[in-house]
Amino acid sequence: MPDSTHTNHHAALPSPLVSPIKGAAVTPIAFVQAIVQAYEKYGQNPAQALQSAQIKPEFLQDPAHRISALQMERISGAAMQELDDEALGWFSRRLPWGSYGMLARASISAPTLGVALQRWCRHHGLLTDDITLQLQATKDIATISITENRPLGTLREFCLVSMLRNFLGLASWLIDSRIDVQNAQFPFAAPAHKDVYGVLFSGPTSFDAASAAISFDARYLALPLRRSEAALQHMLKRALPLTVLQYRRDRLLVQRVRQMLAARPEQSHSAEDLAALLHMSPRTLHRQLRDERASLQALKDEVRQSKASELLLRTQRPVKQVAQASGFQNEKSFIRAFRSWTGQSPAEFRQTGGVAAESNSG
Repeated sequence: MPDSTHTNHHAALPSPLVSPIKGAAVTPIAFVQAIVQAYEKYGQNPAQALQSAQIKPEFLQDPAHRISALQMERISGAAMQELDDEALGWFSRRLPWGSYGMLARASISAPTLGVALQRWCRHHGLLTDDITLQLQATKDIATISITENRPLGTLREFCLVSMLRNFLGLASWLIDSRIDVQNAQFPFAAPAHKDVYGVLFSGPTSFDAASAAISFDARYLALPLRRSEAALQHMLKRALPLTVLQYRRDRLLVQRVRQMLAARPEQSHSAEDLAALLHMSPRTLHRQLRDERASLQALKDEVRQSKASELLLRTQRPVKQVAQASGFQNEKSFIRAFRSWTGQSPAEFRQTGGVAAESNSG
C-alpha cells in the first residue's frame, strides 16, 4: 500500500497486482520494470520509490526475481503520487491522482453490482479513450473485456492485467464477496512469469486471445451493493489493496448449493460429493456457508422438501420414486423427514393437497 508517510493519499485505488499472502514474494519483477518505464516516460527518477519499497536496483536485472505484496503496494503508491498518474504511464495522457477514486464514488450509489460496473465502464471512457471497457452478460456468464484503441507498447501486459484485477477487486469490495473468475484471457503470448496468473485470477488463463477479458457468474451482477459512502471514504483513506482473494465470503454460494442440490440430488448426498461438484473442499464449503449464516443440512431440507412437495402434488409417481428424485437413499428416511417438515406423511400430503401442511406451517 502507499507509504503512510505520504500525504493526501486518500483518493486513489491501489495497485491490485499483489499476492493474497502479504509476506509471499510472488509478484514478478516485470511489473516493477513497467513502473520504472513510466518514470522514464515522464523523465523522472524512480530511485526514491524503489528505496521505499526496498527493491534494490540489481533486482530489476533478474527476470526471475519476485517481490512481496507489500513491496508492490509501496512502489505503486509512491509512483502514482510522484508521477501524478494512477495509470502509471499506460495511456496517452495522465490519469491524475484521485481519478479512480472518483470513478468509485460515481458507482457507489448504484442499486446493484451490474449497474455499478456499467457506470465504471462508461465513466472510464471519460478519463481516457486509449482503451474501452465493456461489460456484457448472458443469462449465465458476465464478461468484462478491454478493447485497445491505441497501441499500449511495452506497458501492455501491466496495463491489461492491472485493469482487469482492479475491476474485479472493486466489484468484490462493492458486494463484500469473493467473485470466482471462470476464465481469463489475454491478447499476448504467455510470459515467463505466467504462473502468477493463477494467483491473480482464480480460473484458468489463456493467452494469444483476441482481447483481454475475464468471465464470471452473471448472478453476481444482480447482488445489491453492501458499501456506503462512509465505507468508501474509509477504504480510500487506508488505500488497502483491492485483492479478490481476501474475501472468504461468496454471496452466491447459497444459490449455487441450492441449484446443485436440485439439479443433481442423487450425486449430492454427502458434503464431500457436493463439494466435489462445486470444485472446493468440504471444509471450505462448510466454512463459507457459515460465513453466509447458512448450513448444508438446512439447505438440503429446503430443496428436498420443495422438490418432494412438487412431485407429490403434480405427479402420480410412487413415494419411493419421489424419495429417490428428492435425494433420499431410501423410502423410510424420506417418510420420516417429510413428516418432520410438514406434520404429514407423503401419502397424507398428497391426499390433502398440502392444505393441512400449509395451515400447520402458517
